[in-house]
Order: sequence, then C-alpha cells, then structure tokens
Amino acid sequence: MSHYEERLERDLSRIKQQLALLADCVDDALTSAVRALLNGNDAMAYATVLGDQRINAISRALDRMCHAFIGVHLPSAGHLRLITAVIHTNIGLERVGDYAVTIARESVHVVKRPDALIKRSVEMLASESRQMFKQAAAAFIEGNCDKARATMVMADQVERTFDVAFSDLVGEAGQFSTEDLFAYLGVFNALERVSDQAKNVCEDTVFAVTGQTKAARVFRILFLDEDNTVLGPTAEAIGRKNFPAGGEYRSAGRQAGTLAPEAVSALQDLGVDLGRHRPRALDLSHQDLSEFQVIVSLQGPIKSYIANVPFHTVALEWDFGAGVADLPDEQQRARYGELCRQIAVQVSNLMETLRGEEPS
Repeated sequence: MSHYEERLERDLSRIKQQLALLADCVDDALTSAVRALLNGNDAMAYATVLGDQRINAISRALDRMCHAFIGVHLPSAGHLRLITAVIHTNIGLERVGDYAVTIARESVHVVKRPDALIKRSVEMLASESRQMFKQAAAAFIEGNCDKARATMVMADQVERTFDVAFSDLVGEAGQFSTEDLFAYLGVFNALERVSDQAKNVCEDTVFAVTGQTKAARVFRILFLDEDNTVLGPTAEAIGRKNFPAGGEYRSAGRQAGTLAPEAVSALQDLGVDLGRHRPRALDLSHQDLSEFQVIVSLQGPIKSYIANVPFHTVALEWDFGAGVADLPDEQQRARYGELCRQIAVQVSNLMETLRGEEPS
C-alpha cells in the first residue's frame, strides 16, 4: 500500500470513528431523555439538554473532517459515495439528538407523569426506535448492506406501535391536561422520527456500498363507495392500469352490491376491465386501515365509512354523487364515460402529488 493510500485509509478510519462517537452520544441522549420522562428526573432532563452542545460539536467536527477529506483526496466512485453518505448521515444523527432534547424539554414541563398505559407506550416506542437506530448506525459503520436492508423493515413496526400509542393516549385523554396531552404526543412523534432517520441511515448505507439510490415509494391506496360496483372499482382499475409502479390499489363499499352486466360492458368499452371484479364490503380493522397511506371516499364524507382515520393515513373526498343505475338507460353510457374521465384525472393528480411529475 502506497503512502497516499495509507493516508486515505487512515483519514477514512478517523471519519468512521467520529461517526461512531456521534451515534453513541446520540443514543445516550435518547436513553437519558426517556428515562428522565418516565422517572420525573428533571436534573437528568436538563443534563440531556445541555449535553446536546457536545453532540453538536462532534457533528460539526465530523462535517469539517468530511470536507477536508474531499479537499485533500479528491475522492471518486466508492470513496465519494461514502463521504457523501457520511455527510447526509451526520445531519440525520444530529437531528436525532434534537429529538432527545425535545423529549427532555417536554419532561420538565409535564405536570402528571405517565400512567401505566402511557408509560408502556413510551417504553415500547422508545425501545423499538432505539434498537432500529443502533442497528442502522452499526450497519453504516460496518458497510453492511444486508443489515441495513433488514433494519429498514423495522420502520413499519415502529409506525404501528405509534398508532397504538396514539390510540392509547386518546383513550386516556380525560386523565391528563391539554398541555400534558400535547407533550406526550410530542414525545411519541419524536420517538417515531428517530426510526425515520434510522431508515435514512440504512438507505445511505446501501448507497455508499452499492451506489443504489433510494427506490421510489409505492403507496397503498384504498377507494371507498356505497356498494363497490362502479366508482371504487373503476378508480382501482385506473390506478392499476395507468400507474402500476406507483401504488397498490384496493376498493371496498359500505356494503357489497351487485355488479350489473351492462356496467361491465360499458366500462370495458372505455378501457376499464371489471370482468373479474367481485364487490366487497369494507371489513378492515383499524390496524388494517393504517396500512394505507391514502384512503379516498368517492361517495359522501370519509367519516361515514371510517369513524377514526388512522394517524398516518391521509383521507380524501372525491364525491361523485349518486350511482349510474339511477339514471335513464340512454344517459348511462354517457355518464360512465364522464365518470371514467373525472376519476382518471383525480387519480393522475393524486399520483403526481405523491410521486412527482412523472408518477408512472
């Protein structure tokens, strides 16, 4: 190994050591912040807030080391990807430190400590988020793509735990003041954001090692109508046909109606194939519904279908009014065509919003 190569590897090693130090300090801050909240330890909470200054100093030093590495070594290919990923990961870790500060600040202002149910929610959410964070940091420092990919899937579990914690908090609303409720919601949100940053670190790991960039997100979308015979199935079919890579589409009705043969024929002529569709009623649990990023009502208010929309789900209302069956026969085909055009425009606008200017 040449002198230059030895220096390059030595500088890389120092950068990784600094990153590992930052990750350890951030994890310690998270641990202390949660412990302070659960135990009502204001001294520990304030120490966590003050300790963020050291985290920021380590982060700034790491940033300088990365830019110095670029200036000295003019890296390319793998080394450039790694330094780019380190700079991005450095920002993510510093933000996790900020989340710890948020939890610590909330801790010293809450009047009532969490009861058994909320304490369990905090402990579960903190445990899962910290585990994901530690694994993500280790995967990055080791350059282990397999560990990074395995860690990324943990984000879904953290999101589900957040939904349960939020539901528990709503159920306990009468036991806490409004200020305390918002404080605990802030804590839950901060802990969930830890998992989001951990997922970003995993994606940076994969990029640094393989050059693969983050895959475009696939959104799960549910369309609702009265009887799941025309509107919902049409939106589902249009989404699947026009934007197959952009989403996973389902539809359901308040009840399962009967799909008329003339409707199938008319829609087939318009390029919408419902030949294999079987109307189905909405029978999904709250946890099942939380798997959808977007739920769209095509007839009436969304609350008439779902009393409590999951926290992470976006609810939309595209009210297309009464069904086609209520129209005279001579007007039905024209109405089918109008509905298809309107639904196609709405689906296209939605996917453009979710995925950008080229959603397909």
